[in-house]
Amino acid sequence: MIGGGEGAFIGAAHRHAAGLDGHYQLVCGAFSRNEDNNQRTADSLDIHDDRLYNDWQTMLEREAALPEDERMQVVVIVTPNHLHVPISVAAMKAGFHVFCEKPAALSLDEAKSLASAIQGQPSLYGLAHTYLGYPMIWQARQMVADGQLGRIRKVFVEYPQGWLSAKEETDNKQASWRTDPSQSGDSGCMGDIGTHAFGLAEFVLDDVVTELCGVLHTHVEGRRLDDDGAALLKTQRGTTGVLIASQVCAGEENPLSIRVYGEKGGLEWRQMEPNSLIYRPAGEPYQVLRAGLGQAGLCDEAVRRCRVPGGHPEGYLEAMANLYTDFAAAIRGKLTGTAPGVPGIAEGVRGMAFIDAMLKSTDSDQKWQSVEAVGTVKK
Repeated sequence: MIGGGEGAFIGAAHRHAAGLDGHYQLVCGAFSRNEDNNQRTADSLDIHDDRLYNDWQTMLEREAALPEDERMQVVVIVTPNHLHVPISVAAMKAGFHVFCEKPAALSLDEAKSLASAIQGQPSLYGLAHTYLGYPMIWQARQMVADGQLGRIRKVFVEYPQGWLSAKEETDNKQASWRTDPSQSGDSGCMGDIGTHAFGLAEFVLDDVVTELCGVLHTHVEGRRLDDDGAALLKTQRGTTGVLIASQVCAGEENPLSIRVYGEKGGLEWRQMEPNSLIYRPAGEPYQVLRAGLGQAGLCDEAVRRCRVPGGHPEGYLEAMANLYTDFAAAIRGKLTGTAPGVPGIAEGVRGMAFIDAMLKSTDSDQKWQSVEAVGTVKK
């Protein structure tokens, strides 16, 4: 693991998720540039000093020099955004698989360069769009694909948070780098959580957003990046939609949600109640499909991502663990490029194309902007 030292939520989340199904062992790390933090983290995780590194460059070099049956196999990247591309490229060129936090890059151009650099490498690249690991998201995608909603007309996806309602970046390390353009990129809120909403919409619809009319805004005085934004969407198949992402919705936690409406009915899923998928067939009473082994009405892909019978809640860590488990299966299957069931470089480039269009729309009098069709995963 690179990054994820003491005090970093996302590093701990990845470690819990990777260990949940028993496929991974953490063997080495460069957890923090702070020497004391790095050492404390290693000690708490029982990482021997011989496998604790002061920087990621040394880790890649020394691990690659070990015998094949002793060296690490997968590099997990949980650093600020500006390090995602250089570490990913170096790790894959050294022969290691990469599982990286999102977004994939700082900019669309950088994401394209990453895609070119890792093309043809004999290893896998995965991206931690965690919410795509939830069973009921796969259920929603299958119901859309099966035509249960008919032709899709409308999608609403929103991700409001409240943790940056005040100027937290003064004293909060996590807020500090996320609002720093040199570490986070040209977008704050949209890069951090808007990409989750965008990726969720394209995944559930199995469609691509071709145009958007968006605006980014900064509400907290002195903040250097956006903390709020919204967009109108148009997709390749004619669906229209609305995307909202904000980190200044005071009092909100992480209520990511999506609603999809077609000719025959609608679906609704909410991240804060992830085991339920509301199905509203036109002219009939609505239904609530529930996650869990043995539950009626679930597709195979949803069931495969459940671990316990219905009524036993599974959440965020289990969703991330589903990505890790699929990634492990692809490694054991000696696959390269993208692991089935795991977002990869195509989704990473799509996310940055979305950010690029949002920035252009915000800065232009011509509000409708094309979402560049690079990395498009659907035809």
